[in-house]
Formats: sequence, C-alpha cells, structure tokens
Amino acid sequence: MTRSRFLSLDSAGLKYLVLLRPVLRTRMGDRMSSTGKEIRLRRLFSGGKALVVAMDHGVSSGPVAGLEDIRKAVANVAKGGATGVVLHKGVVRFAKDYFDERLALILHLSASTSLSTQADRKVLVTEVEEAIAHGADAISVHVNLGGDDDDRMLADLGATARGCSRFGLPLLAMMYPRGSNVKNPYDVDVVKHVARVGAELGADVVKTVYTGSSDTFREVIRGCPVPVLVAGGPKLDSDRAALGMVEGAIAGGAAGVSIGRNVFQSKDPIGMTRAIARVLFEGASADDVYRG
Repeated sequence: MTRSRFLSLDSAGLKYLVLLRPVLRTRMGDRMSSTGKEIRLRRLFSGGKALVVAMDHGVSSGPVAGLEDIRKAVANVAKGGATGVVLHKGVVRFAKDYFDERLALILHLSASTSLSTQADRKVLVTEVEEAIAHGADAISVHVNLGGDDDDRMLADLGATARGCSRFGLPLLAMMYPRGSNVKNPYDVDVVKHVARVGAELGADVVKTVYTGSSDTFREVIRGCPVPVLVAGGPKLDSDRAALGMVEGAIAGGAAGVSIGRNVFQSKDPIGMTRAIARVLFEGASADDVYRG
C-alpha cells in the first residue's frame, strides 16, 4: 500500500468518526438518561407502588384549607408515609427539610388560575433545568384534553419530555379529559385515550381520573404501557369514600395514587396518609383500614 493510499484511508476513517460522533454521543446520552430515570423512579416507587400527594393547588386555587402552611402540610404526609409530593418551585424552599431518600420532590411545571377565563389552559412556568436546580427528583406537567387549547398543552408535554430525557428526570404527565368537547370525563374510552396520549408523548408515569370501577379502570391500564396513578379529584364526602377509590384503582391495576385534597384536607392528614399507605403497600382493605 502506498503512503498516499494509506493517508487517504486514514483521512476517510477520521472523517467517518467525526460524522459518527454525534450519534455515539446521543446513544451514550440515552443510556445515561435511562439510568438516571431508573434511579430517580426508585425514590418515587416503593415495591412498585407510589403514594404521591399533590400540593400544587396554591397557584390554581390560592391558599386552600390544608395548605396555608406548606411546611406543615409536607411534614404531615412525610410522617404518614407518602413517597412523593408535587410542589411549585417557589415553595420548595419552605419544605426542603422533608425531602430525602424516602420522599421524592416532584416539581410541577404547569400553571393556571381559577381567576382566569381560561382556567383549563395550562402554561409552562418552569423549565426542566430550573427544576434540577431546585433538587427535583421528577417533573410533572398538566394536560387537559378536549378543549380549544389542548394543542398547546400537547406541544408543551412533548417539549418537556425531550428535556426530561436529556437530563434523566422522570416525567409524570397529569392527563385529564377536560373541555367543551368532553361529555363525560369518566367515560372509559375517553380516559384510556388521554392516558395513552401521555405515554405516547414520552411520559414515564401517567396520572388520570378514576373511571368508577376496577373493571373499567383495568381497560385504562391495559391501554397504557407506563405506570398509571389515579387522581384523587375533588374532596369526597368521607375518608372512607377516598379509601374505597384507592382500593378499587389498585384492584384495577393502578401503580398508585396522586391525591391532594382528600389527604391534606382530611381531619387527620397523617392518619389518612398512613391509611392509604396500608391499602397500597400492605394490601389492606378500605374497610379494615377505616375501622382500624
């Protein structure tokens, strides 16, 4: 082989490696991102189940009962055995002492207020990089499907999923059938559609409404390839009703719950969190827990 021929091959090989470098970096980044997500998801899930308490209501509804003192509210559910809490960025500093290997911080990126004429239209108020700076273990985004502005929320979900993949942060997509085109938000066909959308656009975990029975909710689970958490919804008439919903959702295949008012507005938030934990992690029945 001549010297000129050797140099030609060497140059071509170097050029190929230069062209291949971004691909190799992407593949290495994907592996690192996957590892990061797995580690952080282990903080959120205990034995394959998650007990998340949503406390992002201060933006949408103001300082509602149970959340006037956010530090105390987080302390209560930490004592009760929650595995994760959803907060907006500005209040993390007031409850930072309670986040450790037993309690994951899920930073909420979406916001709207009940004072608006477009309360169902969620916008992003925080970026993934900012969430990392606040110590987030995971990210959450709220998407309402069925209204005039759901295209923007879908775009936000897709963009956030990209950022989460880049930095190895798990993404919890709160998927709700909510808007003028939704006749029955608990219709199983509608609920399983919105849950699937979350998974299709990159969510690692999906939160959605309970369809009312374990049999119908099982259809939602079958159609969603990522873990599904059931939303607590409005404050129910009793703690027993909330525990029954949790029991039914778990029987239907849910990987846990993401509940707000039915925990922090309970007369005994610590006891209610412990009761839900028993249903989730010990397989106790709602009746046994409520009587106990």
